[in-house]
Amino acid sequence: MDKLNANCAEKLKVLADTTRLSVLQILMQEPKHVGEINAVLGLEQSLLSHHLRILREAGLVEATRDGKAVLYHFVSTTRQKNAGRAIDLGCCLLSFEE
Repeated sequence: MDKLNANCAEKLKVLADTTRLSVLQILMQEPKHVGEINAVLGLEQSLLSHHLRILREAGLVEATRDGKAVLYHFVSTTRQKNAGRAIDLGCCLLSFEE
């Protein structure tokens, strides 16, 4: 398996979780603080932090300091297509239905 396919397979494994997919969809719209994400998903703080860490490690989201809070955003190096409703992972296109 070449490096591109291995990288894509790892990202697809990360995105195989419905919570992480939901977080990513939220962050594709605009950057959000943890509290804003949690207002939509209603998860325990520790569980949401766990999913955000996995998404960060996969290179799909980034975190930046915003005062005392942390602002999460979709990584701009991952290309969005179809008005932000799809992600081009390089090996495949992941499309979200409305």
